[in-house]
Order: sequence, then structure tokens, then C-alpha cells
Amino acid sequence: MFVFFCACFHIQAQNKFTVSGTVKDKQTGELLIGASVKLEGTNINAVTNGYGFYSITAAKGAYAISVNYAGFKSYSQKIDIQSNTQLAIDLESISTLLSEVVVSTKRRNENIAKPLMGVEKLSMKDLNNLPVLLGEKDVLKSMQLLPGIKSAGDGNSGFYVRGGSADQNLILLDEAPVYNASHLLGFFSTFNSDAIKDVTLYKGGMPAQYGGRLSSVVDIKMKDGNNKDYTVSGGLGLISSRINIEGPIVKDNGSFIISGRRSYADVFLKLSPDTVMKKNTLYFYDLNAKANYKLGKKDRLFLSGYFGRDVLGFGESFGTDWGNLTGTLRWNHIVSDKIFSNTSLIYSDYSYKIKIKSGTDNFKITSQIQDINLKQDFDFYVNNNNKIKFGGNIIRHSVSPGRITADASSNVQSSEVQNRYSIESALYVSHELTVSKDVNIIYGMRLSNLSAIGPGNYYQYDQNGNATDTTYYGKGKTVASYWNLEPRLSASYQLTEENSIKFSYNRNIQNLHLLTNSTTSTPTDLWLPSTNNVKPEISDQISLGYYKNFKDNQFELSIETYYKWLQNQIDYRNGADLQANDNVESELLYGNGRAYGIEFYLKKKFGKFNGWVGYTLSKTERRFTEINNGNYFPAKQDQTHNISLVGIYKLNDRWTLSGTWVYNTGNAVTFPSGKYHVNGQTVFLYTERNGYRMPAYHRLDLAATWESPRNKNRKFQSSWTYGLYNAYGRENAYIIQFKDDPNDPTKTVAEQTSLFRFVPSITWNFKF
Repeated sequence: MFVFFCACFHIQAQNKFTVSGTVKDKQTGELLIGASVKLEGTNINAVTNGYGFYSITAAKGAYAISVNYAGFKSYSQKIDIQSNTQLAIDLESISTLLSEVVVSTKRRNENIAKPLMGVEKLSMKDLNNLPVLLGEKDVLKSMQLLPGIKSAGDGNSGFYVRGGSADQNLILLDEAPVYNASHLLGFFSTFNSDAIKDVTLYKGGMPAQYGGRLSSVVDIKMKDGNNKDYTVSGGLGLISSRINIEGPIVKDNGSFIISGRRSYADVFLKLSPDTVMKKNTLYFYDLNAKANYKLGKKDRLFLSGYFGRDVLGFGESFGTDWGNLTGTLRWNHIVSDKIFSNTSLIYSDYSYKIKIKSGTDNFKITSQIQDINLKQDFDFYVNNNNKIKFGGNIIRHSVSPGRITADASSNVQSSEVQNRYSIESALYVSHELTVSKDVNIIYGMRLSNLSAIGPGNYYQYDQNGNATDTTYYGKGKTVASYWNLEPRLSASYQLTEENSIKFSYNRNIQNLHLLTNSTTSTPTDLWLPSTNNVKPEISDQISLGYYKNFKDNQFELSIETYYKWLQNQIDYRNGADLQANDNVESELLYGNGRAYGIEFYLKKKFGKFNGWVGYTLSKTERRFTEINNGNYFPAKQDQTHNISLVGIYKLNDRWTLSGTWVYNTGNAVTFPSGKYHVNGQTVFLYTERNGYRMPAYHRLDLAATWESPRNKNRKFQSSWTYGLYNAYGRENAYIIQFKDDPNDPTKTVAEQTSLFRFVPSITWNFKF
């Protein structure tokens, strides 16, 4: 059908010609993602793809081509289209201009016309101004200020999207999945903002090229590096420092960027007068690197990588470290004026190691998950109203759930949980169609497969979790195979130039599952692929939204409502043991879930004062036959109300002030409903699952940034950022524990532990 469809349009396009090329930052050569390209006086327009490429088709004649991108001066050029033409466009950053820039071109309202729902782009400029813990700019923490995205709490970089659990979010760094995106036990994320160019979040109408998770995709792309000049930038903060070096490999043809960051809490520990504290370790580090080179007008190679690690230790008795390693080799090829190709070879590795020494016991525990992924994507610009994206990928997952290595003198025995191997593959096609000036749709299909393969022993269990049979599968033998179709549909109907309604339906499949029975995400959480017992998780989501812009698109309002059905969700039997357990699947329970809600979002995009207000009203529930008498109960991430207020005020050329305030209903938790005494010991009685609530959470953060005067003859630039986290000292609950009242054992007292009160920060940033 697609071949016939494309052939028809080819016949119609014989008297038309195509203008294609890339859009770049004039100062650095960075390719710009999502720039708007338009032929003035027509309805012909396009948006640059993830590699800055665009393609538009028009009849012979003279036109004015205009390009717009947030933070850059509007561009316009007269062109005479007489044949297929390649046109590279350089945009000038507004921040590099010394005089005030007046943009006369009417601001675009693409958020109204585009059919995709629940898509947010994070502005790195706004991110730099937001107040954050200890002055560490954090993509994931800032993202949690958007409606529909809920924080997992203080001390946790995990987040929940529209009722999904933390492992149902796909986090990509230059196309490589990052399995644990946290530093310092979740206080900070792994992403150094100095190395990031673009962040796009999909929480609703997920495009067909993405798969493998149920709830969201966070697509993070690293900077390419400055191909014009060498620059050095960085910053010194209270908790860590960072350095960023970039420059041309060959001017205008290739560039590189190296960005590093390290915390230095361990340095302060060494200065402690306490000899025990001096032996402790606590730090993290990460390194981002990327290089690219143009092989010609139609080919460009990219090589990027990330390496980050956390190290935590208490003398010689305990030590742990964990971290991610990713690598991506990409080849961009312009097949023709209408076809763009991207081929990627991707490697991802997450591992942790725990060392324990107690008396004669001396042992270590290790775990690891490795991926090798070959991926191919094509963008086919049939004409200005039709774009087809298609491709596929194949991934080999290798999971080492746990290995214990002990000294001969230890009471602990060395053991190893057998590795699990699987092959995950997918094919997809997506068609973006402009039906009329008012109707736009994107529809597509994704065919995915997960095959669990040997070698290894695989077990069958009865309903009580007892093993009934064992089968050994040799290397490469198929244990179980799951095929699934994932339809995707998004549509928009433009009521007027300034408002529209949208609808979307998505089915998503997840074949990798995070096993954790703790209240917060930890580095030792276990990933497990689908097997003969663990079925793929399935999500079906429908969304409906209304969108309106005000005052020349200065304000954006969106109201989105959604309903999500979840199948094959995972929970745990009472007293489940997940660590170093070769029969870990016997501890699992399987059930369904549902999530529904409504999100309100009002954003001011331009002017001296910017910011947004977000509010989410939602419900998230799970149901398992073995839990809560088979009735629905609130999931731990269920929060009825969630509010975020963000304000950024440009006081003058030097000072920028900002503040955020957040509020959410406390997470659902299981607290004891009673207690009894056995042999002088108190035993708490737990009844209803997640039948109680943590206290409501709210917090105010403030920041002020001072920038040095700009001077075209002065290359060195610097700024100071002052912040106050939790400005009014709210003692938000981190953990609540129950114990007998020491004055009256018949009574019970609850003890609340809080993490942060009045946390000031100061950071010096520089660039030259």
C-alpha cells in the first residue's frame, strides 16, 4: 500500500523541486533539532529532524525561505527554485548579539497544529536558571516540574509518568539506554547539563520509532562540539565541579566535545578530625565525549560515549560502586533530497559491585546488564504533506543477576545466579500526514519480539511459587518468544489558528522488568527480561486534549486527559527475597492496573517574566488476585494532586531571578494496622495494601544568577548562581518508622525521618 501511495505522489511531484539541507548554530556549528523552515506566503513548511535535516518541495519560482528556532534570530533568504537544491542555513544566537533584537516575524504556533500529544522539549536555557539542590543543574529533576510527571521523592532521581512505575521510562542518551540514571543514591541524575543539546520527553502519543517501555521516553542528545573555535567552560560548586572542552577537529568539517564532572565529598571527609570518617569514601564522577566528522556533503559520522560511576564506602567493612557505560557509533547519510538515513551501533552497560568485610567474612556481590543494539532509521519526505519514517533494530540483552565471590575463610559461600540472555527486535513504520490545513495525523505500527534464549535452566512454578519442573536449554536455543503489534495514532484538528483539539491512542510493550521491593530505587535493583514465566508488560493509553495560544503565541494552554490500561504488572509475595536468588521468578505475582487523570498546563514563553503552572489530578491502581482480596488498591506512586509553579524573571542584563514551588499528595504506603506480642517481641500486623498515605509534600526553591557584562572583545564570560533549596524549611517525610512507645509499650509511636532543610548553594560558572 505504501509503495502505491508513494508512486502516486511521485507522479504528482514531477514538476516540483526539493530544497533540503541542515540548520546549524552559526557560532558553534551545532545542528539544530526542531527548527521551523517555511516558504513565506505558502503553507509549505518543515521541521528539522533529530540531526538538523529538513526537506521541502515546491513548484518552480521565487520564494522567501524563513527559519525560526527558540533562542535564535529569525532568518530569511530569497531563493529561486529551478532545480533540486541543497541549502545549509546558519542561525545566529540571540545571546551572542550585543544589541537588542526585535523579531518581526510572527511567532509560530506549531504546538497547535502538530498532532503529537504529551510532548515536551526542555529548554537548556531555562534549565540553567532553575533552582536545584546544591546548585547541580539536573535534567531529570527539572523535568519533574511538568504535569503528569511525579517525583519519586527526596533522595531519588526516579520519576513516575501517568501512573507508570519508575522502570517504565525509557531514558536514552544519544540513542543508548541508561538503566540507572542517578548519582549519590538518587540525589542527582547522571546527566551533566553542560554536555546536553536537546531533551525531548514523550509521555502521551509516543512515535512508532520508540519502544521497549510503557510510560514515557526521555530522548537526550549530546552536543556535537564547536566546529568553529576552541572553547573551555565549566563550573565550581559546593558539591562538585565540572569542565567542558570543545573545538574543531577540522574547522567546519568536524568537532569534538569532552565534558567531565566530579564530586568531592570525599575530600571533606579526609579533612575530618575523626579517624573513622577519614576512611570513608563518597563521590561520583562522569565523563561525556563525542566527536563527529563530515565525510562529504551527504555523509557524517558520530562517535559518542558516556562513563559514570559512584563510589561509597565505610572504612574497610563496606564498599559499593555502580555506574553506566554507553557508546554510540552513528552514520548519517543523505540518500537523496527526500530520504535521510541514520545507522547506529549502540552499546550499553550497567553494573554494580558490593564489598563486605566482617570478621572472617570477606566477600563481594556483583551484577550487570549489557546491551548491543544495531538500529536503522529512514526519513522519507514524500512531499510537504507526507513524511514516512521507517526502520528497525535488534538488541542482544545479557543479564547477570548476581554473583557472590567469597574468600575461602568466609562463612559465606560463593554462588552465582545463572545469566539470562534474550534477543529483542522490532520493525516500525510511521506516516505523518497533513490531510488539510486543519487536520494532521500521525499513524503507525510497531512489530516487536522478545526471544528468551539459552544457555540456562528454566523453571515452571505452581500458583504458590513452588518449582514443579526444570528444563535446560542449550546456547542459542529459544526458551520463549513473544510477538506483539503496537499500533500508534495521533491526530489534531485545528479549530482556529490559535486553538485545536487532539486525540491519541498508543499500545506499548515492555520486555525488561525492574525487580525491587524497596520503597525507593536503589543501585542493587535487579533487571530481568521476559521468560517462560514473566510475560511482556502491556499498556494501552488513550488521550484527549485541548490546546490554545494567547497573545501572539506568548502564552500556551493545554488540557489533557488520559486513561491507561496495564497488563502483566509485577508485584511480590510477602517476604520476597530478590537478591542472589536463582528462583527469583517464584517470588513474583502478576496482575493488571489502570491509571487515569487530567493535566492542566499554562506556560508563558516570551518576555522578561517566563514560567509555567502545572496541575495534575490523577488516580493509579493495581489489582492482583493474591493481594487485597483481589480488589484494586492504590499503587505506591498514586498521588491525587500534583502542583508545580515555576517563575523566571530577567531583572536586567546582569540578574535573573527564579523560583519553584511544588506540592503533591503523599504516596500510598502500607502501614501497620495493629500489633501483638509474641515471647516479649512486638509483631506489627499489616492488612490493606497501600491503605495509608505519607504526609503531603511541598517545597519552595529560590535562585538568583548574576552574569558578567558581555563584550565582543572579551572572550571570557562568567556567572554566579546563588540558590536556596527548601526555602521555608519544610520537613518533608522521607521515611516513617513505627515502634513501641518507650513509656507505654501498649502504644505505638511513629518516627519521621527528613532529609533537607534550608540547603543553600553557590556555583561559579565560566567560559572562554
